[in-house]
Amino acid sequence: MPSNLGTILRPVIIITIACLIATGLYFNRDQPVKAELKQTTLLVDVAEVVKEDIRISVSAQGTISPSTETLLIAEVTGRIIEVAKAFKVGGFFNQGDVLLRIDQRDYLTDLKRAEAAVASAESEQASEQGIAEVAYKDWIKYRSSVKRTQAAEDLALRKPQLAHAKAKLDSALADLDHAKDQLDRTTIRAPYNGLVRNKQVDIGQYVNAGSELATTFAIDFAELRMALPDNKLNYLELPTLVDRDFNIEPKVEIYAEIGGQLQQWQAKLVRTEGVMDERSRVLFVVAEIADPYGLSQPQAEELRIGTFVKAKIEGRLINDLVRLPRHVLRPGNVVWVIDQQQRLQNRKVSLLRTSDREIYITAGLDQGDLVPLSTIRGGIPGTAVRIASKTATNAGQTLEPTLEAEPQKQQPTNLAPALPADKLTREGSHPV
Repeated sequence: MPSNLGTILRPVIIITIACLIATGLYFNRDQPVKAELKQTTLLVDVAEVVKEDIRISVSAQGTISPSTETLLIAEVTGRIIEVAKAFKVGGFFNQGDVLLRIDQRDYLTDLKRAEAAVASAESEQASEQGIAEVAYKDWIKYRSSVKRTQAAEDLALRKPQLAHAKAKLDSALADLDHAKDQLDRTTIRAPYNGLVRNKQVDIGQYVNAGSELATTFAIDFAELRMALPDNKLNYLELPTLVDRDFNIEPKVEIYAEIGGQLQQWQAKLVRTEGVMDERSRVLFVVAEIADPYGLSQPQAEELRIGTFVKAKIEGRLINDLVRLPRHVLRPGNVVWVIDQQQRLQNRKVSLLRTSDREIYITAGLDQGDLVPLSTIRGGIPGTAVRIASKTATNAGQTLEPTLEAEPQKQQPTNLAPALPADKLTREGSHPV
């Protein structure tokens, strides 16, 4: 019996001792140290909103073509006996230069015949004039004694014969003018300062009237024909029939890579073709380039016909726009702004247009608002920030983000590290 009682009491005693030890440890434990959570701020660069009037340029492309191109055609028949040195593909000529000559012998003969016919007609008219004067004197002398009809009197005065002689002279003079013209057409002269694009004939070749000789083009002006979709037309102030007296000619900058170097030329938009293309729904506009081959400026780079170029057309003036870098725009047309308590807040904006590197905002931002330029990953409204630098949105150059958004002491757990600027935007800004 005593052994059974010890067996029962032993576990109870052990449990009681364990409880007493646990109770003693609980009441004698160390109090936990209270640590205050340190609030960190994000160091950012900001853009101060300044509304401005901006001309948004529109980009286009096309191929340079001549403003004046001529297909030279022979007006007379004969063999080509002379060709100018400039009469070759790419040959330069001045207005009035002789390009080629056709054999003139047959036309010189026709000219002599016409001159002889004129001389004969002049002699016949002079002879008939003399006879008419004698007849007039006889008619004055005998007109009272003899009564004649009007037709008989005209015949007596040699009026029909004199009219016939005059008509014959006029015909001979017309033949003489035609012979001179035909002789002159045997010499093909340059109609303007230009270049030979291609030629179909050469010396010794026999040509008929209507034969194609060569194709030439003028080099005083060149043209660039560009296609503009309907959604870009609102950005431009295009020439119209109504406004033609106001001389609306937007500036156009033309770019092309020649010999590995980017070259630039100036032009002006002079007209539209006036109709929308039915299939592509675009409007074709034409820009004019003066002196594309640099005759007045020999040091300038030549803009050759057929060159494929890119162009930037000056846009119309749009008021009260805010220009910001593209990377500040978040999904849903939302941007971060910094309130008076230096905390991040969401702001929804209305966009006029976006490009590769910039956005143009029409509504949603007020004058003086601060927009962070630094990339903020995973930010939430109310996050405290600290301004490192401030740049006006109208500073005259594209605003660039900083390399990283750096906190004051430690990186908050809800913000991802910022990416470098070259990872945020693509190189090169191309307008609309």
